[in-house]
Amino acid sequence: MKTYIPKVDEVQKQKKWHLIDLEGLTLGRAAVEVANILRGKNKPIFTPHMDTGDYIIAINASHLTVSGNKEEDKKYYRYTGYPGGLRSTSFKKMMKTDAPRVFVQAVKGMLPKSRLGRKMIKKLHVYADDKHPHEAQKPEPLNIVES
Repeated sequence: MKTYIPKVDEVQKQKKWHLIDLEGLTLGRAAVEVANILRGKNKPIFTPHMDTGDYIIAINASHLTVSGNKEEDKKYYRYTGYPGGLRSTSFKKMMKTDAPRVFVQAVKGMLPKSRLGRKMIKKLHVYADDKHPHEAQKPEPLNIVES
């Protein structure tokens, strides 16, 4: 039996736009679902070496939650490039200043660390509130069920 490999134009025709409301969802659980859709793991034509995933519009990123003490304890690190230039920011402060970046970083960590992963993360559009400029793409609402 031969393995089915989809053609590039076949994959392009099947790409859809999905709208996800993140209000009240847990950060990690929502990020797993979004990462799987970006990779295309929810489709029967999934191929690990191809970008078979869909586009995602995530709204209300500022209303994400985390469990336990993570709001105070979880840290985000960045390095300025200078000696002693390691900077850290708590989850709570990051949600106040740049909530979409928190969700993008969570999803990015679940994608392949290659040029394919960098291509996939560009299909994710995250907004802090419920307004987005993608009405022309006619996104389908997608429900994520918390278990």
